[in-house]
Amino acid sequence: MNRILVTGGAGFIGSHLVERLLKEKTRVVCLDNFDNYYDPEIKRRNIASCLKNSRFELVEGDIRDGRVLFSLFRKKFDVVVHLAAIAGVHPSMKKPLLFEDVNVRGTISVLEACHKAGMKKLVFASSSSVYGDARRIPFREDDEGNYPVSVYGATKTAGEVLCKTYHHLYGIDITCLRFFTVYGPRQRPDMAIHKFARCIARGKKVPIYGDGTSRRDYTYIDDIIDGTLKAVKKVKGFGVYNLGEANVTSLKTLVRLLEKYMGKKARVAMLPHQPGDPYITCADVSRAHRVLGYRPAVGIEEGIQRFVHWFRDQT
Repeated sequence: MNRILVTGGAGFIGSHLVERLLKEKTRVVCLDNFDNYYDPEIKRRNIASCLKNSRFELVEGDIRDGRVLFSLFRKKFDVVVHLAAIAGVHPSMKKPLLFEDVNVRGTISVLEACHKAGMKKLVFASSSSVYGDARRIPFREDDEGNYPVSVYGATKTAGEVLCKTYHHLYGIDITCLRFFTVYGPRQRPDMAIHKFARCIARGKKVPIYGDGTSRRDYTYIDDIIDGTLKAVKKVKGFGVYNLGEANVTSLKTLVRLLEKYMGKKARVAMLPHQPGDPYITCADVSRAHRVLGYRPAVGIEEGIQRFVHWFRDQT
């Protein structure tokens, strides 16, 4: 692979992927609009070191802007990794039209640009949110009857359907990766682990929605990047893969782990359950293991310890 386009490449996951690609001597073009969903300066810091690399090019622009995409896709890319999106279950309930515009229209724009430019390989970042309150645990890619319970999940489901349609119509090889609650250094400040750590450090109450028994499949960033790189190198046909840790951790246990490694007791505020939150997420990663060679290696305790080490360096 000589040249890869990463949309949303200055974000949490994107910046880690860009760094790994550069280490592998790949030429990387990063497209990011540095929107104000959270402080744009955070994203600029994420890629500050990449700007010094001669194999890295930053293009500031929006995936919904056809002129930007037309100009950008004049360059020939071996693979497009489409990470750009607005994420978050709860914000999507407040701004559903914005989420639809960025995540659905934006994805169509990228797919259409690939088609018109003759690009034949794309990796699409989907989410465990597509499963909603799935009945069978762990979640399998071929399970039927599941449906998202949040607007964000619905936009990611729509993105997967669009990807399959463009594969059918134009023969674009597309791999959809369903990420399960990614955490680690540079995690977005609005995500639970980062938010909880900040509350504990400042002596503020940690907001716990529900009774604290809800469980998530938390996946460390290094494992997500390993899986994404494997997918990038094996894009063929159309495929959907779970990338998770294949293990679950309750909200109460998560808080205890943060207390342990931060060396400080958390003050907790128990709040009502929020609409759109599934009770559990848990990935069956056997397909990703079999086809991509995906093998998650960082357990939740080690991952939280690494996150806290990074968090302390930032404060």
